[in-house]
Amino acid sequence: MQEVEKMVHPKAKESTNKDGLTPRQLFTKNHENLMERGEKWMKDTATSCTVVAAFIVTIIFAAAFTIPGRDNDKNGLPISTKDNRVEFFMICDGISLGFSTVSVLMFLGILTSRYSEDDFLEKLPRQMIIGLICLFCAITTMLAVFLIDILIELHKQSRTVYAFSCLAFTIATLFIQLMFGLLVGMIRSTYGRGIFDRN
Repeated sequence: MQEVEKMVHPKAKESTNKDGLTPRQLFTKNHENLMERGEKWMKDTATSCTVVAAFIVTIIFAAAFTIPGRDNDKNGLPISTKDNRVEFFMICDGISLGFSTVSVLMFLGILTSRYSEDDFLEKLPRQMIIGLICLFCAITTMLAVFLIDILIELHKQSRTVYAFSCLAFTIATLFIQLMFGLLVGMIRSTYGRGIFDRN
């Protein structure tokens, strides 16, 4: 609709047919089913992603209060608090918590949207794009937190560390393959060239 509006004369936008409908009103009437399907897809996708993001928030929040390494018998504090890996663990944990929280907020914004015709043009896709990017980053940093924890706890058992590293890499690769196509498609359709500008 937006692409056609750019091409027609302004007066043609206000003209009516024999039923008294403007071109925009007629378009909305003929594409009600498309809006309903788009709303259902948005809600289903946002709901699924919200569950994942909320799960990450819960895990990462708990991990922030569980510093890896053995405790000192004298004062009860972790022995490895001065270790650079522990500092990196806390940084990655904080980054993951931030990204997953933003992701939850974006998906909740989609679920509570009015789903008007104009929302589908840019607002809802933008929220979905930001939510998915933040979810990618949250999962990546969560896996980094997991690997750092394994590295600190099992630093002398190189085979176990290597096995867990391969597992984390496989999980990240699988998630990216499953969701990356959706993300790229949404970016192209929202911010790419119009359908009449494409070759």
